[in-house]
Amino acid sequence: QVQVVESGGGLVQAGGSLRLSCALSGRTSSTYAMAWFRQYLGKDREFVAGISGNGGRTSFADSVRGRFTISKDNAKNTMYMQMNSLNPEDTAVYYCAARTGSIFVPMRMQDYYNWGQGTQVTVSS
Repeated sequence: QVQVVESGGGLVQAGGSLRLSCALSGRTSSTYAMAWFRQYLGKDREFVAGISGNGGRTSFADSVRGRFTISKDNAKNTMYMQMNSLNPEDTAVYYCAARTGSIFVPMRMQDYYNWGQGTQVTVSS
């Protein structure tokens, strides 16, 4: 089994920055594609950003492109998302997702097998 643990959420003022981390533990002998989804209250989860298994490909939602960056340390089985120029519309619960064996960046929830519990990001105006 693979465990997914997010960290780094919190409260920040508009225009500020946060860095989210997502660490995999357990049976992590394979290379994992990883992604961040976010969920607004009462809404479905939406894709935010993702990175392929070898880190060679990244993908971003239009709403965050140019503000968020994503990186991955396969040696540590950890993914990072740097969020800059945050605005109140970024307020949501952010979930980390992982799946094995992808050279692409899947963008659908059903493409991921392993999920974290979520971390709250709140941006005040």
